Amino acid sequence: MTTAGRDRPPTSEDNSVVTTCGRRIAVRCLRLTPAERPISRVTLDVGRDQGDVPGTWAALTTGEARDLARLLLLHAGLAEHGMEPGGPAPEG
Repeated sequence: MTTAGRDRPPTSEDNSVVTTCGRRIAVRCLRLTPAERPISRVTLDVGRDQGDVPGTWAALTTGEARDLARLLLLHAGLAEHGMEPGGPAPEG
């Protein structure tokens, strides 16, 4: 299943992506402000799919969010070119 460029379902917000199976993945910043030490996290909220199957969520530190972004970009590039991580380039 490919979703590239204009083939992707439209999103209603700049902070979310809707997958081809209908799940909305929202990315937000969560800030907790206890007096002694504020806490910031990047949250991912994966919503229900078209069949109403529940989603999930994760709260990441800024470092974890950067690591995830790096891995997503790496694997998106590999998928576009039909390559496996650390494997040989496809023939032809």
